[in-house]
Amino acid sequence: MQFEAFCAGGLAPGWSLLVQGHSDSGEDKFEINFLSEAGEIAFHVKPRFSSATVVGNTFQGGRWGQEEVSSVFPLVLGEPFEMEVSSDAEHFHVHAQEHKVLQFAHRHRPLAAITRVQVLSDHRLAQVELARRDLSWW
Repeated sequence: MQFEAFCAGGLAPGWSLLVQGHSDSGEDKFEINFLSEAGEIAFHVKPRFSSATVVGNTFQGGRWGQEEVSSVFPLVLGEPFEMEVSSDAEHFHVHAQEHKVLQFAHRHRPLAAITRVQVLSDHRLAQVELARRDLSWW
């Protein structure tokens, strides 16, 4: 299953992506990608059920950057899940089941050049919401 959306005007502080679904597969086939207008992956986040970690990275200039790995992993295989990725001026923030699991510094500038978001998953997705929120929400 795949979801893709365009961010009107590009990414800016205050954008938030909420993904809700059910992790019914034992495989690590779930990822969220924020893509630049040039097709680079400005931010890639992937929960890895096999190692109970969440990984963040970028794919720029034809190669992957340095992975950032979090061992905070509140997701449980076979149960519903909720992940949210939000952005401020300096970082992406990743929450799962209302726990902060990763803070990832922006490596791609300007943020406005990040124009698409995609969710790739073999898990059942119940809802995907991309919204711009008031900055006071943070």
